[in-house]
Amino acid sequence: MIVVMRPTATDAQVEKVRQVVEEHDLEAFVSVGQERTVIGVVGTDLDRVAHIGLLPGVESVIRVTQPYKLASIEHHPTRTHVRVGEVDIGLGAGLVIMAGPCSVESREQLMQTARVVKREGARVLRGGAFKPRTSPYSFQGLGKEALDILAEARAATRLPVVSEVTDPGQVPLFDDYVDLLQVGSRNMHNFVLLRAVGQTQKPVLLKRGFGATIEEWLLAAEYILSSGNSNVILCERGIRTFEPSTRNTLDLSAIPVLRERTHLPIVVDPSHGTGQRSLVTPMALAAAAVGADGLLVEVHPDPPNALSDGDQSLGFDDFGTLMDELRRMHFLPASAPGPIPAAPEPGLTVGALRHRIDAVDGSLADLLQERTRLAIAVQRLRDPDASSHDLHREEELLSRAGASEGPMTRTELVNIFGSILRASRSAQRRTMRQEIPE
Repeated sequence: MIVVMRPTATDAQVEKVRQVVEEHDLEAFVSVGQERTVIGVVGTDLDRVAHIGLLPGVESVIRVTQPYKLASIEHHPTRTHVRVGEVDIGLGAGLVIMAGPCSVESREQLMQTARVVKREGARVLRGGAFKPRTSPYSFQGLGKEALDILAEARAATRLPVVSEVTDPGQVPLFDDYVDLLQVGSRNMHNFVLLRAVGQTQKPVLLKRGFGATIEEWLLAAEYILSSGNSNVILCERGIRTFEPSTRNTLDLSAIPVLRERTHLPIVVDPSHGTGQRSLVTPMALAAAAVGADGLLVEVHPDPPNALSDGDQSLGFDDFGTLMDELRRMHFLPASAPGPIPAAPEPGLTVGALRHRIDAVDGSLADLLQERTRLAIAVQRLRDPDASSHDLHREEELLSRAGASEGPMTRTELVNIFGSILRASRSAQRRTMRQEIPE
């Protein structure tokens, strides 16, 4: 039940409604908005307070049909955001990337990863300390040692930390080390754990159970909310279906469905959702496209040798490519927040270096235009029916480009010049079509 108070309702009238609810052994959750106050009533046999609409200051009483009351959009008609450290996730905050290894394996591994993911634009560092694994012989995590390393990485990079809590007894320990408590898929129905994280004020990332419906998932969130913790983020991480091609079936339709049912922020985990490195980037882009508030991505300095989930972890270059694609498609701002600056050349300022880059960029654009004009001129002097695609000359160009020495790899240079050639041929074709007499 949702009790909507009038805009003119006094604090005393709100308090009277709360008292009446609690006198009937029900729970009252008061939410104060800019214009009016809303009171969520939770419990069994709500008919005992059916008269509550007659109390002074009450504008309307809404009977919520969903079994989840506090998580419902009726309880909180506008989307909410959750603050993790200094990072907001949810309404108005933009897409937030949480990245890091599945498991903390060593100080060197985590510190290296933390610096790289921050430089690329991640806002939250992920890392597993206690790992519930299907096999008892798999790596179970470093435990308390991993929490110490996570705290060190947080201090060094100023990235808030998310890590999975697996036991109610761990909650007080995690409070000292972690900014966002993760409840994993296997524990979505661990109601003792849900109550425990609900009794702390640390935000909670609740992953969907691999066999859970959306309603069951929201009811699990209700356990946390009804225990007093309103800082809940939902995480879609794939469900188990009959399809064996991927580790799970990433249910991206859940995001727009949840938007119609709950005010809570929604994050997507494309790493667990697919289980395959090659699928992480396309599914991450798809998740951003359907409105996810954040992405939870596994990143490792050496995925083939990772102690857990190496097959689905991105290497540093792959993660950089994902971040570039998110910016190219305008899911992230063009400039990543809070990058770690590279060491400047002696005697040069950032402004001076950027001025040089701008000058080079301008020259590149002019040179590319001139190259294309020359290519068009060559085509005009040739047989008009001849192809502009001189494969032998292009192979020579790519070979020369790949031999150039510098910070870019041969593959990167070849890819760039390949793009230049394709764009030049497109301009040639367009120009020659326009010049063919009708």
